[in-house]
Amino acid sequence: MELCSPLQAPYVDTLVASKSNNKVNRKDNKQISFRVSESEYLDLERSAKVLNISVPAFVKKKAQGARIVAPKIDSENAKEMARHLTRLGNNTNQIAKRLNSIEYANQEELESIKKEVDRTLKRLAEIWRQLT
Repeated sequence: MELCSPLQAPYVDTLVASKSNNKVNRKDNKQISFRVSESEYLDLERSAKVLNISVPAFVKKKAQGARIVAPKIDSENAKEMARHLTRLGNNTNQIAKRLNSIEYANQEELESIKKEVDRTLKRLAEIWRQLT
C-alpha cells in the first residue's frame, strides 16, 4: 500500500482544516449534562409534551425557576383556531376593502355588510370562548 504525499492529495489538508474551523454558533455556549433515571425522564418527557416543548427546554425553564403553565388547548385545536382566525382576518380585510371602495351605499348594501360583520364577530366570539 502506497501513501500519498501532501503534494499528491492537497484536499486532505483542506478537509481537515475545514472540519477543525467549524464552530457551532450558539447563543448559549455553556452546556450542563446530568443523568436521570428512566422513570424521571419519562416524567420530564410527559411534562414537556403537555407544554409542547422539548425535554431540554423544559428542564432549562424549570432550572431557571420559570413558572410553567400548561396551555388551555392542545396543539391540534390551536392550529385549527389559527386557521379560523386567518379566515376571519381575511373576511375582515375584504369587508374593509369593500367599504373603502364605496362612495355611496344604499340600504340593501349596508345591511349586507352589517350581516357579514355580525357573522365575523360571532365566529370570533366562539373562538374567544374556547380560549377562556
